[in-house]
Amino acid sequence: MEAGKYPGQVVFGLDIGTRSIVGTVGYQSDEQFIVLAQAVREHRTRAMLDGQIHDIGQVGATITEVREELEKELHMQLHDVCIAAAGRVLKTVNVRADIAYEEDHDIRKEDIYGLETLGVEKAYQRFTEENQTDVRFYCVGYTVVRYYLNDYPIGNLEDHKARKIGADLIATFLPDDVVDGLYKSVELAGLTVANLTLEPIAAIQVAIPPMYRMLNIALVDVGAGTSDISITKDGSIVAYGMIPVAGDSLTEAVAGHCLVDFETAEHIKRGVTTQETVTFTDIMGLSQTITREEVYAVTGPLVETMAKQVSDKIKELNGDKPVSAVFIVGGGGKMHGYDEALAEQMGIVKERVALRGEEVMQKIRFMQPEIKKDSLLVTPVGICLSFYAQNNNFIYVTFNHKRVKLYDNARLAVVDAALQADFPNQGLFPKRGEELHFILNDKEKTIRGSLGEAAVIRVNGNPCDITTQIRANDVIEVTESTAGDPAHCTIGKLPEYHTSIEIVVNGTKLSLPKFALVNGSLQSEYYEIMQNDQIEITNYYTVEQLLQFLDLAEDRVSVDVNNVPADKDTRVYENFSVVWTALPQEEEIRPADESVTEADLGDAETDTEADNAAAENAKAGAQAVGSTQTDKTQPDAAIEPANSTIMVIANGRPVTLSGKKDYIYVDIFDYIDFDLTQPQGKSVVTLLNGVKAGYVDVLKNGDQIEIFWEQ
Repeated sequence: MEAGKYPGQVVFGLDIGTRSIVGTVGYQSDEQFIVLAQAVREHRTRAMLDGQIHDIGQVGATITEVREELEKELHMQLHDVCIAAAGRVLKTVNVRADIAYEEDHDIRKEDIYGLETLGVEKAYQRFTEENQTDVRFYCVGYTVVRYYLNDYPIGNLEDHKARKIGADLIATFLPDDVVDGLYKSVELAGLTVANLTLEPIAAIQVAIPPMYRMLNIALVDVGAGTSDISITKDGSIVAYGMIPVAGDSLTEAVAGHCLVDFETAEHIKRGVTTQETVTFTDIMGLSQTITREEVYAVTGPLVETMAKQVSDKIKELNGDKPVSAVFIVGGGGKMHGYDEALAEQMGIVKERVALRGEEVMQKIRFMQPEIKKDSLLVTPVGICLSFYAQNNNFIYVTFNHKRVKLYDNARLAVVDAALQADFPNQGLFPKRGEELHFILNDKEKTIRGSLGEAAVIRVNGNPCDITTQIRANDVIEVTESTAGDPAHCTIGKLPEYHTSIEIVVNGTKLSLPKFALVNGSLQSEYYEIMQNDQIEITNYYTVEQLLQFLDLAEDRVSVDVNNVPADKDTRVYENFSVVWTALPQEEEIRPADESVTEADLGDAETDTEADNAAAENAKAGAQAVGSTQTDKTQPDAAIEPANSTIMVIANGRPVTLSGKKDYIYVDIFDYIDFDLTQPQGKSVVTLLNGVKAGYVDVLKNGDQIEIFWEQ
């Protein structure tokens, strides 16, 4: 566009509506927008229905007339134009996206990009699932409504530390044929699209300034074919919506009632707003007169129906509750009784539902004195203002040899092109290997696989990353990321396995390792955990397991647990007290009536002389034992004392000594792995209960023994 004598960049905006096309030319000056000129042309035919272009050639011709009128008045050539797409074809999806980290993580721009990309991808997947048509939709942009830091709302995530980040987003989608129809109509008029926005966004630029967006307000832009809705709350635009009924519905009702064509019905509907009666000629050629009251009686039920539909949509978008106030803009919003009907349907006082025109256009100045500020001009001016808010346009890039069309929101990155090209999001980021899932002590556990290599990305042959900005005609090449190794883990690497059970045995505190049962079988710390294994790491020992660990024979000891007699299945938990006592062992005595046979002693004829002597001794011993057993007069002292069993702690581990009456220090070498034949230092250090010991020192139950090489 030619700026010429004007101090700011001149912007040309077109509001391509169902009934008319409004062209606006102006520029931004400080906080004001100066409208240099405005031109309006109505469609000669119904070239558009419900906001959708049906006759591209006719719409292009009408745009040409608007352009030429503005060029003549301003004495400049208009080349670029800003346009808006109707809400009738706008689809929105609200999603929540979250990313969790294993530990506190410094949030960077790339993390936020990844979060937003995840949200848009979720929205696209959901939209694709819900879209039952063959129409190709494009994601034309998204709005972050709110960020979350560890599930708490926050304004900006960057540079914070978090274990979890999230975002609420609104993703918007338009079908390709809608965009192409708008572009072709504009091209037929000799213009190039400089910026494309959405009609609800354009209207809100003027009607609800940012300072009011903390309030829960609905904006309803009532045109001829559609009623576009947007909702603000907490400083953001939180929802968009639309219902496909507006001013033309009333015109069609009047046409049917009066038996006239659409143009005549439109004349009647507008006429009664300024005069009591309107005269017209019906299709039979008869002159008719209709009163204002009769027209309102025809349109009244439709106004009520439209208000009900808009109210229901607002409540749906606002979490099934009414908003605090409603602003109405657009020509259709001037319908008689519409504001009052909407207030009644919303359940709010009528003063909080109002048609907005001049009230919201205090910073808009029109250079044409004949122009009156009213609700009709809100959207046309908003389309121009959207140009300054963001420089939007559709561009083409090549992604992995595929031509991709993108909605340029002035911050397009490689990740946006990948999404539009249906490149999987996981193909951009390092993939984790297969997760390992198992049950540990009745709780589900998951171990994540390792990360693979990130995608290799080049833009126009230069290395870059997913956040690299892209422009029209860029050539993007992406080699998909790789997956890491599958997760693996052994029993010994489980934190739960390395905890121990401390119990007191015969006055000595012992630290016992826990058992690991996998699918019911005892496994060592080296067992490789498999998918869906059922693992139990016990927090107790049975008496039987404890005796096995202490190397004590179950039938040779009695055991008390917490001073209560116990059996082999009694469970011993943390800090329990266990006392075991050796049972007196009787010598094996052969009954007196059993004689020793030749078979017992061996074949005397073939034995050596020494064997014969041993046999005679064995026979004599057997007879002596028999006489001892049958002679009740023999004193008890004649029987040898039973062997004893004691437990000591050697180099930190319990050791049970058995088979002898008494034990000395040197006996311990029969029970531990300590090779005296292979010196590993100057000398062997022997300690008993912390004091240097000799090899013949007597051992007793519970002694602490340390043996090591002195270096």
